[in-house]
Amino acid sequence: MLRALAVDDENPSLEELLYLLRADPRVGSAEGASDATEALRRINRALESGPGGPEAIDVVFLDIHMPGLDGLDMARLLTGFARPPLVVFVTAHEGFAVQAFDLKAVDYVLKPVRRERLAEAVRRAAELLDTAPPIPVHEPDPDHIPVELGGVTRFVAVDDITHVEAQGDYARLHTDRASHLVRIPLSTLEERWRARGFVRIHRRHLVALRHIAELRLDAGTVSVLVGDIELQVSRRHARELRDLLMRRTTG
Repeated sequence: MLRALAVDDENPSLEELLYLLRADPRVGSAEGASDATEALRRINRALESGPGGPEAIDVVFLDIHMPGLDGLDMARLLTGFARPPLVVFVTAHEGFAVQAFDLKAVDYVLKPVRRERLAEAVRRAAELLDTAPPIPVHEPDPDHIPVELGGVTRFVAVDDITHVEAQGDYARLHTDRASHLVRIPLSTLEERWRARGFVRIHRRHLVALRHIAELRLDAGTVSVLVGDIELQVSRRHARELRDLLMRRTTG
């Protein structure tokens, strides 16, 4: 069953396309996005979810003429992904077919979309997915964490991370050179990296003990210096932090 994402800035066209996709028995789910930016956010969530995850996307049905990033630009960005979804262009313009197939598009469907023509595009996408080689399963690398940057997956060494900042359902990883946003709750990273010397100092901050340069006490408040950044330590975490730093120094 295909998991589809339809992208079109014209709402009537988007609704019609979603209606036809959902009526096809080979399509298990079909979602819509009104522009490329929204679509890329949705595809990034799919990549984080993994190919077998609940947010995965198999094929994108993509309009070409959209404000901002157009469909061809978006398709070019997708080619930089490690495992991009298939692309079917759905457009009112005939003149971009060569460029579309240069970008490895599965099909090029002209508007107004006929049910039979869209069904053919769905069939082609389904056949390609059926014949695709299986996705290799790798154990997660405990020494690195993957981050997405402009459609490219990079791997940040955990030992380079000085501290982590909670931002809603996301966490921002800080190193000496940069910061990276990942869709992982701070509590998950706290549990995962506790054995690697990371400690919670505040409801919003997780810090690597090895990167703490100073522990500061001032008028009853506690803070730590990580590089050139001073972070407050909440009262509930202060004693545990002092004990850990003392054991690290004397051990």
